[in-house]
Amino acid sequence: MLADVQHVVGYGPYVNRVPQREGLTRHASGNTVEVDRARLALDLALAGERVAVVSGGDAGIFGMAAAVFEAAEDEAYAGVPIRVVPGMSAVQVVAARAGAPIGGDFAVMSLSDRLKPWSLVEQRLRAVAEADLVLAIYNPASRSRTTQVADAQALLLQHRSPDTVVVIGRDVGRAEESLTVTTLADLDASSIDMKCLLIIGASGTRVTGAGQVWTPRFAERSRAGS
Repeated sequence: MLADVQHVVGYGPYVNRVPQREGLTRHASGNTVEVDRARLALDLALAGERVAVVSGGDAGIFGMAAAVFEAAEDEAYAGVPIRVVPGMSAVQVVAARAGAPIGGDFAVMSLSDRLKPWSLVEQRLRAVAEADLVLAIYNPASRSRTTQVADAQALLLQHRSPDTVVVIGRDVGRAEESLTVTTLADLDASSIDMKCLLIIGASGTRVTGAGQVWTPRFAERSRAGS
């Protein structure tokens, strides 16, 4: 897809990963202007240019795809076709490095309260915890958000065992990659930043003797069940 476009639009660090070549213009912007970035891409496409909007991971999972559709609600862009190209999301990569922690039912959430109130984040965390789902957490902390991981940990401990398995993936897929397996009680919230993705296990999540993490595909049937 990238080989066939004239313009690449996206967050600076992601755009910089696209090799420069003749005939390609790269449009890099900051981290909090997603809709403006999407409008730029749509304007270029409306003018007849071939444009790719890039994200880290999968554009449809906390990426730019939703921002493009949000901007495209403007009737001015009604004639611009949008195609979402699937990528590899951070939760898939971290899970694969760890073993198979999302082998059963799981949920995916962002701890960022930039676009939603923290009260809603807490409500959803509580629902996931009570449902005993494996939980993948994106955007756990940033320079301006320093308390959310500890708050989420305290909330989850109200519903989950302290021994619940936790996987911390940092910079997975890059040169500085690291993977840590710990427990919900021993999770060091102060060590978590935006480079991390957390996977909080369910009650059935297990760790092998070799340290790999996995979750059974189905809940165990009751002995009285058919």
